[in-house]
Amino acid sequence: MVPLSANDLNDLFWINQNVIDCDIHNEVPSIDVLKPYLSDHWCSYIEESAFRGPDSDDYPVGAPTSVMSSSRKTGEAKGNIDIVELREEVLNKLKIEFGILNCAYRVQAVHDEQLALVLSSAVNQWQVDTWLSQDTRLRGSIVLPSQNPILAVKEIDRWGNDSRFVQVIMPVRSLIPYGSRKYDPIYEAVVRHGLVLGIQFGGSPGHPSTPSGWLSTYAEEFASMAQVFQSQVMSLIVEGAFDRFPTLKIALIEGGFTWMPPFMWRLDKEWKGLRRNIPWVKKPPSEYIRKHIRLTLQPIDGPGNIKQLSEVIGQLDSEEMLMFSTDYPHWQFDRIEEAFPLGISREVTTKILLKNAQSFYRF
Repeated sequence: MVPLSANDLNDLFWINQNVIDCDIHNEVPSIDVLKPYLSDHWCSYIEESAFRGPDSDDYPVGAPTSVMSSSRKTGEAKGNIDIVELREEVLNKLKIEFGILNCAYRVQAVHDEQLALVLSSAVNQWQVDTWLSQDTRLRGSIVLPSQNPILAVKEIDRWGNDSRFVQVIMPVRSLIPYGSRKYDPIYEAVVRHGLVLGIQFGGSPGHPSTPSGWLSTYAEEFASMAQVFQSQVMSLIVEGAFDRFPTLKIALIEGGFTWMPPFMWRLDKEWKGLRRNIPWVKKPPSEYIRKHIRLTLQPIDGPGNIKQLSEVIGQLDSEEMLMFSTDYPHWQFDRIEEAFPLGISREVTTKILLKNAQSFYRF
């Protein structure tokens, strides 16, 4: 481990600042923990069908980036964390005001939509009992069967008035792009309850991560997920979601951020030439993005050179778009001091650590 220099130590002032962590993972360890929240019918169904939960390979347990070394037991990757470990590794190491839990339980992979709904309800109650009621610093994200927006709204309405939940969570990979009017009932409910829509890395198997079809390796899929985020942002803008819902707020979680400046430049250019084709898009796409969309910090996909990274952040042309995250327990850094890039101005650092999330979420 390389020791920190004097300049690095000076930049570590952020360690003693209040922060909001916008991406912590609380994974369901097995479907057995959900059975107390399911009816006898669904428990019998699960047993008789040998159903073990939704398929998802967003972060395979054995992959090097999936779990930090501090979260491994006897050299093996552990697929989930508990509240004790979270306090030790994140909440108490940093001055966490709030930590937002993003549970990646991919009910979108369940073809029986009623089962997807009851699993969502069970996961959300499990989050309350196991996490949110155990530490007042934690806030939750509502898991919902987004493949059926009518059923999804039931789950949003069930938890939308509970202040411990601050957003709903949907995977970035979807069967239909999120700008489609199909999802309008979800957006109406999100706005009505003052929630944020979190769009998170990954998604259910069966949905390719590129417009060119299936890839051969996990490394390709992991790196290509930024393309999926771009597609969803473009869909939301061009299909008019932000015009239909002017107060809709979206957090892009675990998707990186260095791709956003050139993406905005390209969208603005093409909009100027083709806006007669989409007359309902009244403003340059970059204006919609800066108003409605925020991005989490980790995993940082920028250059190691801090001067170049600062230039990329400046190219966002907004100091409000980035929000701090650890992405815990995914292995994005070796020690907590590396969770935030050194060399960023103190004013911008404070905004990324705390103020941007404070103004975006309902804490």
